[in-house]
Amino acid sequence: MTAIPQTIPQYVAQVREALTGADPAVVQDALYDAEEHLRAELAGNPGVAEAEMLRRIATSYGSPEEVAAIYRDTEVTVSRAMRTPAPPPRRTAAGRFFGVASDPRTWGALFYMLLSLVTGVVYFTWAVTGVSLSLGLSLLVVGVFFIVFFVGTTRALSLLEGRLVETLLGVRMPRRPAYPSRGEPLLRRIGQMFTDPRTWSTLLYFALMLPLGVAYFTTALTGLLLSVGLLFAPIAALFIDGAHVGVAVYDGQPAVPPAIAIPMAALLGVVLLFATLHLARAVGGLHGWIAHRLLVLSGTAVPEAAAPTGGRAVAAGT
Repeated sequence: MTAIPQTIPQYVAQVREALTGADPAVVQDALYDAEEHLRAELAGNPGVAEAEMLRRIATSYGSPEEVAAIYRDTEVTVSRAMRTPAPPPRRTAAGRFFGVASDPRTWGALFYMLLSLVTGVVYFTWAVTGVSLSLGLSLLVVGVFFIVFFVGTTRALSLLEGRLVETLLGVRMPRRPAYPSRGEPLLRRIGQMFTDPRTWSTLLYFALMLPLGVAYFTTALTGLLLSVGLLFAPIAALFIDGAHVGVAVYDGQPAVPPAIAIPMAALLGVVLLFATLHLARAVGGLHGWIAHRLLVLSGTAVPEAAAPTGGRAVAAGT
């Protein structure tokens, strides 16, 4: 039988081990929730030893394996409940091409592309400013406090970005902070923030968001404006004096007769609009993958402090 952990870090480590293979975002949330509950129980029972408290929790709150199983089941249930209905399958090429408009993820990705210019500027500015000030103030006492503040704020911003990515792009992202190892000394916890690869991958993500945001915003806005312009070109040709649809050649005469150019422009506008929607959905999927790779704590190694220590383990059920 699995031994009952003697310390909270050991309990959290066993939960992590039991969640091997799960989405890293799910693992991160499960570890945070487990430690939150255990710390609250320990603070609420000051006269009870940690090992005794964990033995009681193993029979009430659940063993690490049971907690992991419950979290897996809950994640599946919540994901199914929150999942947007899938659009009906399209059998024809035309149906698949125009059916993209019925997928809510398409519009979420399009909105994210338009919003990314603002978020990209904010993230890039914060990352560059924070790194520059951290280097400049590193020799001063106040610089140490600023560096800790900068890293902590960066991790908080990554959670905000994760909520945007999950809501608009449909990619599962962490809903809790990274496992904080609060049972360890403060200086060690601060050091872990700097040795955590996710801290630096988050800064890389923030730096990339400016060029990506500009590219996303420009692509989405250009596609929308061109398609809408072509759709409304026939109306302009009919109701605005001097306006015509066609390619002007000698003496200002259109190369293509209006009777042909007007419906062609409208048709091209429709095709371009749906092509933009397809591109937005593809960009949303790609960016969701990038965000998941850079913002999620993907490592599965157990922290050194969480590794089981010597001593006699109590068997489950005894």
